[in-house]
Amino acid sequence: MSAFVGKYADELIKNAKYIATPGKGILAADESTGTIGKRLSSIKVENIEANRQALRELLFTTSGAASFLSGVILFEETLYQKTSEGKPFVDLLNENGILPGIKVDKGTVELAAAGTSRNAEELETTTQGHDGLGTRCQEYYKAGARFAKWRAVLKIGPNDQPSELAIVENARGLARYALISQQFGLVPIVEPEILTDGPHDIQRCAYVTERVLAAVYKALNDHHVLLEGTLLKPNMVTPGSDDHTPKVAPEIIAEFTVRALLRTVPPAVPGIVFLSGGQSEEEASLNLSAMNKLQMLKPWTLSFSFGRALQQSTLKTWAGKKENLLKAQQVFFARCKANSEASLGNYLGGPSDQLEASQSLFVKGYKY
Repeated sequence: MSAFVGKYADELIKNAKYIATPGKGILAADESTGTIGKRLSSIKVENIEANRQALRELLFTTSGAASFLSGVILFEETLYQKTSEGKPFVDLLNENGILPGIKVDKGTVELAAAGTSRNAEELETTTQGHDGLGTRCQEYYKAGARFAKWRAVLKIGPNDQPSELAIVENARGLARYALISQQFGLVPIVEPEILTDGPHDIQRCAYVTERVLAAVYKALNDHHVLLEGTLLKPNMVTPGSDDHTPKVAPEIIAEFTVRALLRTVPPAVPGIVFLSGGQSEEEASLNLSAMNKLQMLKPWTLSFSFGRALQQSTLKTWAGKKENLLKAQQVFFARCKANSEASLGNYLGGPSDQLEASQSLFVKGYKY
């Protein structure tokens, strides 16, 4: 057991295991003010705090959804917000058996160093936010957060991209964040996202995913991170998002993804909660369900930590109008239930008339 996490070791293990409860997953509601502004703009709603609060309250107060969720990742603003009736969101979530989490990174910056690509289309990045992280984690824990999230971003490109430098720098950044989070009582979700941008095939994605995850777990071990008190949030292994890239069946995605994880992720990690990465709501659910149906050794819980793939249909249904609130919550409940079923390998797909759920959510060069 890591000597660096001190008094929090048992709590970290308990909370990580709880978040990884079979049949439950995470709602990622940690969009930055700018990103949620783009979402609100798509339904012609002004990006002001009252509207951001209203959207989050819609999600958090959906009747029955808590039975499918073990955690919610919050943005800093949201961590301190209350319902329209004055109840802190943190208290509301805890009362419903949902652990509050917090996004702690400060976004990506260009990795400006020798050996990285200089073409604008091929720029590589690292994630900032280590300065003052310990102090922020203390404050977030005091405010009620019990887990954290940090996103590193890598891209598959020409010239053997991602470069070794980008892989190593992002792996070390994730490890430093993870250790600091644990030292102050927060379970770190480690998120090394490999973007789907590009024309690569699934074999190329699998190769890069294995390289990246191997580097991440070496760094986590080098930093003496308590693996039993962590969660992994990876991409699924899929072909690139270019229009001319051949698509593959969920069963193939499942096989490639689970194989990559088995080769790289220690069984000490209690849970793997996938990001949706621009897949449609239906694609993300069907692919997750296919993984859990696989007759292969899976020493960790395989579940979800979805943002857009849980919210998009709900957002469109709501459209910022009070009269649409109940219907929007019914849509959100349905998506949560679908992904709960998927995390148990029981999701068979939604009704064929759910056009919104089948629409791709891919955005080139997506930023949070």
